Amino acid sequence: MSEAPEIASLNFEKALAQLEEIVAKLESGKVDLEESIKIYERGEALRKHCEAKLAEAEARIEKIVLSPQGKPVGTTKLDVE
Repeated sequence: MSEAPEIASLNFEKALAQLEEIVAKLESGKVDLEESIKIYERGEALRKHCEAKLAEAEARIEKIVLSPQGKPVGTTKLDVE
């Protein structure tokens, strides 16, 4: 199942804020079953979106390369594996 276009357009911070709201609603226990299922599904889509955004950010991070004297001499791609 592909991500909803509306979710795909959210930046990380907005998606995370919406996910936190959903978690709070579900934890409150004040949402009926049908609504719980609906917002849980949206929460799952938001979680996947946030994970993808984080993976994109990690791929762009570079680490600083230091000379033997401890001076910065350049950058290289971050190896996260």
